[in-house]
Amino acid sequence: MPTYKRFEDLPVWQDAIRLAEGCEDFIIAAKNHITWSKRDQIDRCSLSVSNNIAEGFERGTTNELLAFLYIARGSAGETRSMLCYFERRPALKDFKSEISNFKFLAESCSRQIRAWADALQNSDIKGQRHLNDHSREQWGKKNKREQSEADWTETQRKILRDLPPGNPARAAFERLHGPI
Repeated sequence: MPTYKRFEDLPVWQDAIRLAEGCEDFIIAAKNHITWSKRDQIDRCSLSVSNNIAEGFERGTTNELLAFLYIARGSAGETRSMLCYFERRPALKDFKSEISNFKFLAESCSRQIRAWADALQNSDIKGQRHLNDHSREQWGKKNKREQSEADWTETQRKILRDLPPGNPARAAFERLHGPI
């Protein structure tokens, strides 16, 4: 997984900001067909996705980032719900294609946020704020060890490919690591 130093570089943030921009353009174009309160609501919830990703990213701890990612995901769901509502409104039938595209983008943001949150929950890193020289060194060693193990497994896989399927060494490897 790549390491990002700025939230602006995160693909999910870029999608989220495109969602907010698109929703804003939509509510401007459909202004006469949507009440002020609904325009305001979708404007706020769509922008909330990127804002919460950014705020969580800048906080410095994994737990805080996770909390803001869940809020961002909720905002993406709220945005999608608003879009579902608009899609059902006869007065907005001319905007059906745009609404559908924004729903897809909101759902994509939700999936990306969920995957990121799942990865963070399984991480040993508590966040930038908690990193010191020792923990950085330990984390680096762990990553290097995991990469070495993966490289060794791939080397074994390449060697064992040449063995016949019934070979005991190949069978033992496949029991541990799956088919070659």
